[in-house]
Amino acid sequence: MISVVISRHNNEIVNVSLEGHAGYADHGQDIVCAAVSVLVINTFNSIEQFTDDAFSSEAAEDGGYMAMAFSDGISDKSKLLLDSMILGLDEIQKQYGDEYISLQYKEV
Repeated sequence: MISVVISRHNNEIVNVSLEGHAGYADHGQDIVCAAVSVLVINTFNSIEQFTDDAFSSEAAEDGGYMAMAFSDGISDKSKLLLDSMILGLDEIQKQYGDEYISLQYKEV
């Protein structure tokens, strides 16, 4: 299962992390894992390309871990991009089920 943790501070996203593999299908055939990966990587890349927000990111070589942390708050552009990513992740969870993707929200 892919575990997604979205951490907020004062109702603002400060960290997004993903860990695990969906296990929906064999490696290379897993459409749930592929959908989540494309959605999250595109969001991270879009924030880097289209905003001036400072953040750090890391990823495991095997694809089983990704994280992004904001150090100085986020702009309205980043908020919109992250809200769109969360909407997509929520829809994937609704369509494929909790056994493949888990979304957790934390206040930090």
